[in-house]
Amino acid sequence: MKKTVALMFAALFAVQGLTAQIAEGIKLLNYDKHKSAKEVFQKLYDANSKDPQNIYWLGQAHIAGNGIEVTKQDIAAAKAIYQKGLQEIGSDPLVIVGMGHVEIREGGDINAAKQKFEQAITATTETKGKNKGKLNPAILNAIGRANADGGIKMGDPVYAIDKLKQAGAVDLLNPDIFINMGINYQKTGGENGGEAVKAYQEALTRDPKNALAMYRIGKIYQSQNNKELFEQFFNNTIAADPAFPSVYYAYYQYYSNRDVSKAKDYLDKYVATADKDPRNDLYLADYLFRAGKYDESLNKVKEIEAAVGFKTLPRLGVVYAYNYDRKGDSILAKKYIDEFLRTAPVAEIQSSDYELGVKIATKFPGSEALASGYVEKALELDTVKANRISLINNAADIFGRAKAYNEQLKWLKKQMEFKTTLSEADYYKLTSASFNAKAYQQTIDYAKSYMKAFSDKPQPYSFFKRASMQVSTDSAVIISHLDYLDSVYLVVNKDKYKKDIFVNEYFKLIYYVTKFNNLKKSPDFKVKSDGSKTETVYQFLATCQKALSVTDTMLSLYPDVADENNKFATEQRAAIQKNIDYYSKAGAK
Repeated sequence: MKKTVALMFAALFAVQGLTAQIAEGIKLLNYDKHKSAKEVFQKLYDANSKDPQNIYWLGQAHIAGNGIEVTKQDIAAAKAIYQKGLQEIGSDPLVIVGMGHVEIREGGDINAAKQKFEQAITATTETKGKNKGKLNPAILNAIGRANADGGIKMGDPVYAIDKLKQAGAVDLLNPDIFINMGINYQKTGGENGGEAVKAYQEALTRDPKNALAMYRIGKIYQSQNNKELFEQFFNNTIAADPAFPSVYYAYYQYYSNRDVSKAKDYLDKYVATADKDPRNDLYLADYLFRAGKYDESLNKVKEIEAAVGFKTLPRLGVVYAYNYDRKGDSILAKKYIDEFLRTAPVAEIQSSDYELGVKIATKFPGSEALASGYVEKALELDTVKANRISLINNAADIFGRAKAYNEQLKWLKKQMEFKTTLSEADYYKLTSASFNAKAYQQTIDYAKSYMKAFSDKPQPYSFFKRASMQVSTDSAVIISHLDYLDSVYLVVNKDKYKKDIFVNEYFKLIYYVTKFNNLKKSPDFKVKSDGSKTETVYQFLATCQKALSVTDTMLSLYPDVADENNKFATEQRAAIQKNIDYYSKAGAK
């Protein structure tokens, strides 16, 4: 009897030991320690390759890839494990869910994957007794995990959220259900960030020290540029578990362009807690660049390249490009960044890499189309509205500095689509880029809006005037724009802008005087003996009247007879009136 009891306890402890090991492996996956997690699950699988849990979780470790990239080889390895499991132990529901997960990752028919999920649900639903109809929360959670994986185009997050809600109603303890739910909410779009936070908060209700849930809330607030809240949740993550590496890397990335000393401190903490990986050396090379130690950074990159090569670490090219760009070797910088952006796996590329590509490409005349393509790809990677606006603004500034004004204008106009209101700086950049791109009619149109929004600023009037003088070779067209500008001046502040109006009137006066003098020289300019006039004479008189009107406007601006401007207008008026009087007294046609 004692022997039987001892065996029972031994079996119980063995089960508990396996459960603890699986839990440890899952934690390692959650902490992005993929290499360590794979080692744990591989040992469990080697010890018992017919246990569904061991099969499922080893497959999940392969599907997770290296935390940055999931290769075809990773998916193939998971698929082989699941297929072997199904052959050896039959249609186990958990392994079937794993196969559905593989199908999603392979980019197959989502409905085929859902059929597998529904098959697993049916197989694990209670059919008898008081629990008849009760769903299995572990299967539902695995389905939620499968759909949470990958980019926004993978899986069916709405379907998964429904299953996870059912799981959460049955299992009242497991926080992972709501972490998977939060990830699925995030995949449905930024407008559901609030629902994602609620899901992660529910995970924390179940496990108040859940570092992953805290971290993911922090990342949401970081995407919203809410520094106070993301730092609060990042710091809570560290307090909950100082061995959570991802939060240190997030902090490193945040401070790498803001405070290199803080960045280095977080990088050291990340390296101390993360899996050993040659990427950690690359992060050090990146830090050395940001600290201004370009030669040291280059030496480190060359050392890493010699040890593992570009195939293992394609981002070596990015650090090379940063350093060579900063050292003034644009040719080598372009070589490395172009090759990286052309050949690196999509998962390896960040939006900032495309920004670097834009910066370097614009140093080479004729590369504007390439640079603009990089901006397009950067926008595809970052769906956060504030980040997209910032990215477009930075790209426009780069094109402006490179004097690629047409591209600058293109991206500034694109930026307008994301903004409900434009600041004074926005109007200035847009109008300036239009003028520099020689899009003079657009400059006039933007300047009109600029005037209405910021009538107290001198810049919109200056852009309008300069564009008006360039928009056409026809002085009549120019005058029509100057008439509009003067009408605005009169409404905004006649006294303040009277000199500007006078200068515009002077342009008009020169035009009309030149025109009526040319008409006067025309062979068709004739007053006949009977007093009748040719059509050209009537055109002459009409033009003189317009010129006279201009001098009247000038005099209204400077009524003081002692003023030089008044004297000029008075003299011009008298000369014009003399012409009118002389050619009018012969009578009407």
